[in-house]
This record gives sequence, C-alpha cells and structure tokens, in this order.
Amino acid sequence: MTDFTRYSRQMLFSPIGEDGQKKLTNSSVLIVGMGALGTALANHLVRAGIGHIRFIDRDYVERSNLQRQMLFDEDDVTGALPKAIAAKNKLTKINSDIKIEAIVGDASPKNIDELINGMDIVLDGTDNFQTRFLLNDACFKYGIPFVYGGAVSSRGMSAIFVPNETPCLRCFITSTDQGGQTCDTIGVISPIVDIVASLQVVEVIKFLVGDVKNRRKSLLTLDIWNNYHYDMKFSTPKTDCPTCQKKEYPALNLAEKDIITVLCGRETVQIQAKQGFNLDVWADRLKPIGKVQKTPFLLKVELPEGERLVLFPDGRTLVQGTEDQVRAKTLYSRYIGL
Repeated sequence: MTDFTRYSRQMLFSPIGEDGQKKLTNSSVLIVGMGALGTALANHLVRAGIGHIRFIDRDYVERSNLQRQMLFDEDDVTGALPKAIAAKNKLTKINSDIKIEAIVGDASPKNIDELINGMDIVLDGTDNFQTRFLLNDACFKYGIPFVYGGAVSSRGMSAIFVPNETPCLRCFITSTDQGGQTCDTIGVISPIVDIVASLQVVEVIKFLVGDVKNRRKSLLTLDIWNNYHYDMKFSTPKTDCPTCQKKEYPALNLAEKDIITVLCGRETVQIQAKQGFNLDVWADRLKPIGKVQKTPFLLKVELPEGERLVLFPDGRTLVQGTEDQVRAKTLYSRYIGL
C-alpha cells in the first residue's frame, strides 16, 4: 500500500488533493530521451508519485552533460554509464515506492508500439524532430496525449497535444521546418531546460488528475535571455495534416533502413537526409566544433569524440569511425539534428 505522507504538501494543493494523488499513483508515463529535458521531467514525475514511469535513451553519460542533466554526476561519467541506467539509479533512491522502467535503446518505428503500450501519456525528452514526429504520430494513432518540449540556447517551446481534442505537432511544425541548431552547436543554458520541463510536467499532472478546464491550449514559445514570451493559441487542425486529419502517420511508415546504411568494411555509417546541405552554411556552423575542411564537393569535420562527419551537397552524411548505427545516429543528431 502506498504511503501518501511523502505527498502531503502536494495533496494540500486543492486541484490535486487525495483523489488526484491516487490518480497519479495509478498512472503510467513514458519519457523518450533521458538527457537534459528527460532527467528534469523524470525528477519531477518521480517526486510527484507517478506510479509507473518508463523511459528510453540511446546515449551514455559524458562530462559535458553535467552542466544541465540533473540526474548525473562525475561517477556516471567515469563509468560511462548509459543514461537510462544512471537515471534509474538516482530515481530509485528518490522514490522506491513506484515502478521505474529504464530501457537502453533507441525509439524507432520498430519498437514504438511496444514502448507506448499501456501508457497514459507520452513526454518528449528528445533533441530531434525525427523522434518527435514518431511520438506525435504514434500517440495520435493510438489516442494517447503527447507532451512536446524543446530547449536550445535560451529558447524553449512546449505544448500538450491530445487526440480528438487539439491539433497535433505536425499542424505547427512540419518536417521542412527542421534546422541545424542543436545544443552541441549553439549551446544551451540550464534554466531554460528546467523551465520547459516544468511546463511539460504541470500539463501532465493536469491531464492525469482530470483538470480539463485548466489545461493550456497553446504552443508556448519563450526566450528567457531576451525576455520573449509568446502563446500560439490552438485553432482548428490543418485540413491536410497527414497525422491528425488524414491519419496517414508518415513517421510510423518510415523505413529506417532506407536512410541509415552501414558501409561494410569502412567503419562508416551513411545517413541520408531529405534535403541537401549548403556546405558554406554548414562550414560556419561546425567550425566551433572541430577542424573543418571544405571542398566544392564535400565538408569534413573532426569531432571531439574522435569520429568524423563528412557532408555532401545531396544530403548524405558519412559518420566515420564507427559501424554502430545507434552511435552514428547519436552523433548525427548532436551536430546536424534529425
């Protein structure tokens, strides 16, 4: 039997109360990504007493993570622990009464059905739009709310998308809107991560306790350094939206083998983007990362991790120095953005 005394202050908050706390204890939540956003999300949800928390992450803890990824420490770096495992180690010490399920892996069209099975709500802790569209499409296919969040530099965005009630992520952000700005190219400050995660979690709690009236019905954008804040109110969904209107769910039909290929015998993974690269633009973006060599035909950059990226104008990228597809995707997402 759950000991509710640890949640006494939360239950004193009248919109939650004892009934709401019981609903939280009986809820199941999926977090995809256990980096900056994911660790902050999990920290709040574990402390709030969500009964079952499942999360998945494909990366391992590095020293540069410690600036903003709150569940990790230097021992995790020394041990090169997978983020999912390091997070579970910390979270179990915070709340041993709940079920914490840590998965070391990559969310993909192959496993997304299994990941969201039995979940009441899905949270975005990722850093790339390929995975976000995957979550968006899966959630709308199966009628599960999707809580979007993103943070880079001093900017953040957040919204809760509920099937049959609101538009979906694709109604606001299309695949052609993806940029090359990631935390590893233009940086990020920790406060924006905490703010975005808090905005996501409060909408999760509102949904799980059933407070429909007070749920935020907008896509919130903010820049805490330049003092900018904008709420894009939800309107009717786009009539041609392939997800929430046409119910085509394109991300679920994406054949990953068509965009990621291991080049046998070359210790190289090739990743094919949908659009080409402007080599001049990418040379400027990647110069702060490592040594860059540009020719009229390709762009090479030596990464701090030891691998090399080679970009071609037709949208191909070679990740040289590994044949591990998960490792290649991690580096590609970190510096190019999926």
